[in-house]
Amino acid sequence: MDTFKNIMVAVDFNDSIGELMLFADSLAQKFESKVWVLHVADPEPDFVGYEPGPQYIRDIKAEEYREEHRNLQEICKNFISKEIHAEALLIQGSTVETVLEEAQKLHIDLLIVGTHKHSFLHNLLNENVSMELLKKADIPMLTVPIED
Repeated sequence: MDTFKNIMVAVDFNDSIGELMLFADSLAQKFESKVWVLHVADPEPDFVGYEPGPQYIRDIKAEEYREEHRNLQEICKNFISKEIHAEALLIQGSTVETVLEEAQKLHIDLLIVGTHKHSFLHNLLNENVSMELLKKADIPMLTVPIED
């Protein structure tokens, strides 16, 4: 593969988002790529019974999702060059599976993710999204080390 027409950056709203976006912008300029900025929101918890819950709770969650999407749009606007086409995506679901499903749907050529530097024991005991993506992804990935 000699080009990356679709680049996806998976973000989780931490302080390192700028680092990931700088890599995405640089590569997008070089390859004239489209950049997709994806944040996967936590799935709704399973409620006892079949009712979706009180309306006010659904309204609060909907407003939280709208605010997160606005934040993603601002990230695109602030970190991606104006000549690069960028799109913000906020999708609810299981993180690893959702990232991989969206990457397939959007024909992503490169996935950019941040990786935290943790000890072997920490990684052994805790789920690491970046490592799970590395194990399961069938597309090229760029992992960017993130300082904690």
